[in-house]
Amino acid sequence: MSGAPRILIVEDSMMVRMTVKRTLTSVDFEVVEAKDGAEGLAMAQAESFDLILTDLNMPNMDGLTMIQNIRQLPAYAETPIVMLTTESGEEKKSVGHGSGVSAWLVKPFEPDHLIEVVGSMLF
Repeated sequence: MSGAPRILIVEDSMMVRMTVKRTLTSVDFEVVEAKDGAEGLAMAQAESFDLILTDLNMPNMDGLTMIQNIRQLPAYAETPIVMLTTESGEEKKSVGHGSGVSAWLVKPFEPDHLIEVVGSMLF
């Protein structure tokens, strides 16, 4: 056990997942990937993560539905969840925050900004 924070990335775009993973592993975070909300929810139920980073629009289950389900799990009541999406509208953000989103990052993102937001949530 490395003791590094474990982060679950839920994102249907392989390119975005690779970029996020490369960014976060560069500062020694342990990263696990899921390709949609249904897979992300199943992984969250099976394992424990210190932070979840998710896209909004995905096949099978979107990010908000996944977050609403994850927030019902006692282990994830306080876990930071960051929404990483191209959606920047205030209406989407308020629905997100009402669903338990801790922070909202708009794509494309700067790697340093991602590290800063994730770090501020974990430390």
